Amino acid sequence: QVQLVESGGGLVQAGGSLSVSCRGFGRSFSGDSMGWFRQAPGKEREFVAAITSEGDKLDYADFVKGRFIVSRDTAKNTVSLQMNSLEPEDTGVYYCVADYYPTRLRRGIPTTWGQGTQVTVSS
Repeated sequence: QVQLVESGGGLVQAGGSLSVSCRGFGRSFSGDSMGWFRQAPGKEREFVAAITSEGDKLDYADFVKGRFIVSRDTAKNTVSLQMNSLEPEDTGVYYCVADYYPTRLRRGIPTTWGQGTQVTVSS
């Protein structure tokens, strides 16, 4: 079964750091762009960050630039998101995503979604 499984969410105080990771199962995701979306309570799901299959291009939402870092380990079939200087507004469920086409991922319609991991930032 092809799936993405996230881990690493949790509770952190504002100003702190947290890392979430995602591992792909069922096939290699080496040819896919991978990334992260998030959904806060009562809000629509939104793009956070993405990295191309070669790892040579990174894309970030404006609200996380300079604070979050996306990376991947193709050999391990994983993608990670290091989150620094966290704010209460960063609270939400973080979803790992993957798609062969970067533009489709960026538009919020990637082929594969993880089940999500909760990140809560307290003030």
